[in-house]
Amino acid sequence: MQIMGSSKEYDAIIVGSGAGGGMAAKVLSEAGLNIAIVEAGPFFDPAAPEQQTQLKWPWESPRRGAGSTRAFGEFDAAYGGWEIDGEPYTRMPGTRFDWFRSRMLGGRTNHWGRISLRFGPTDFKHKDVDGLGENWPISYEDVKPYYDKVDKLIGVFGTKEGMANEPDGFFLPPPKPRLHELYYIKGARKANVPVIPARLSILTKRINEDRGVCFYCSQCNRGCSVYADFSAGTCLIFPAQKNGGQIDLYTESMVREVTTNDEGLATGISYVNKKDRKEYQLKGKVVVLAASACGSARILLNSRSAQHPNGLGNSSGVMGKHLHDSTGASRSAFVPALMDRETYNEDGVGGMHVYTPWWLDNRKLDFPRGYHMEIWGGLGMPSYGFGFNATDMNKLVGKEVGGYGSKLRDDVKRHYGAVMGISGRGECIAREDNYCEIDPNVVDEWGIPVLRFNYTWSDHERKQAKHMHDTFEEIFHAMGATPLGNKPSDPDNGLAAPGRIIHEVGTTRMGSNPRTSVTNEYEQLHDAKNVFVVDGGPFVSQADKNPTWTILALSWRTSDYIIDQLKKQNI
Repeated sequence: MQIMGSSKEYDAIIVGSGAGGGMAAKVLSEAGLNIAIVEAGPFFDPAAPEQQTQLKWPWESPRRGAGSTRAFGEFDAAYGGWEIDGEPYTRMPGTRFDWFRSRMLGGRTNHWGRISLRFGPTDFKHKDVDGLGENWPISYEDVKPYYDKVDKLIGVFGTKEGMANEPDGFFLPPPKPRLHELYYIKGARKANVPVIPARLSILTKRINEDRGVCFYCSQCNRGCSVYADFSAGTCLIFPAQKNGGQIDLYTESMVREVTTNDEGLATGISYVNKKDRKEYQLKGKVVVLAASACGSARILLNSRSAQHPNGLGNSSGVMGKHLHDSTGASRSAFVPALMDRETYNEDGVGGMHVYTPWWLDNRKLDFPRGYHMEIWGGLGMPSYGFGFNATDMNKLVGKEVGGYGSKLRDDVKRHYGAVMGISGRGECIAREDNYCEIDPNVVDEWGIPVLRFNYTWSDHERKQAKHMHDTFEEIFHAMGATPLGNKPSDPDNGLAAPGRIIHEVGTTRMGSNPRTSVTNEYEQLHDAKNVFVVDGGPFVSQADKNPTWTILALSWRTSDYIIDQLKKQNI
């Protein structure tokens, strides 16, 4: 049920419906709590005929998939982007951070690579290794039971490898490598780089009656019409509603602030209804923020009162600080042995079938934290603008390539599937001088003050990126491939701009000391015991893994704690 306004008091109000918000909604509602989910975007169900884009051809779009209002293409299941009309953000001079906002039920989980990795024991205590950043106030053993629960509830394929800082879980059978991935395996092993089956939250076998099994169309980014891949709406919120969970959905609702009483405790939230552009309030015993690391920080910083003059939860002054995103760099290569391929369907899942976890000891390198490598290529459906750079191909194959008519068509067929690539995704050191704050002079179209960012890469990340590119080239040469273009020579060594990997965390970091952190180990505000943050904000460090699985595990852990504290009448 979608509601525009209500005067009743909820047991818990959840702001945001992605990984953290979706998990909290499921756990809290199934424990009998009356829940409101407040989402800035519209309702979304990839199985609904009017919203389904899976299996549509590019020519079914009037724009052929290009120039659309969606950041990743017309048919992609991502409403929002780095730039949204009417919702600006600003940057400090000389710095850059690109902030991705998702505006839809399920949030960013509708479009992501489904790479579902646990943080390892070292990832929670990395300061003990290199002296940088801070340790988490919790350990892997504290989170492991919840990783196990998430594996079993949602499903993830992979294999048990017994690697020290790459914890194994409960895995479904992984798909076999595709041809370009077999070439990658061959080259990586020659370069002494390990390769293991990927770990993606896509069902390769049935786990319950609510969800189907992957049929290998390779279009997870469009939202799965049989719910075989993980998205928060289809795998958490919809099943919770089906199981009797009391959940009211407030969509198209932009939260302005958390409201508080004279004691400084939360009483609910204030939001703007995008349809009638009026402001409403909801009342709740507990407020759970899951609006993304920067989105939740923005709400809290805008929640000013006599009791919280610098923003709710910001008595320490560290709200918004220690913002950090994964590093990212990529390179592609031409594989002559893959020319003149037989064309057949090898779509597979919507993502990589194999990947390389971090394999080296940073104490023997000139940068402190590691990265993993993701592989892409193959015979997927050509996207808008598909083709090749004829000049580069002329040099590579030693003769004229391309042209017009049948010759162009024949050359495209000969080279189709012969280009592949590698992307590195690494850990950035959390720094106090990378932050977001409220811009005192700018508001969005709803009249809500916006964020201003200050972010730069350090030499740690630049040296890591150089190592990535050296490794890419070593593997390409070992597999008989020719790298395309030149190795980056810019000051950042080809790093994607901060925010472009969409893994930002750290703005409401957890810690034992209220003077240096925003939340405690249960993601509970030090300054207001009935407010919790269950997105990536409480992360102390990122690790060289994607954050979603850890957001899910910590949200479940926090939700259990909320239920316990409500029973004990502590909140």
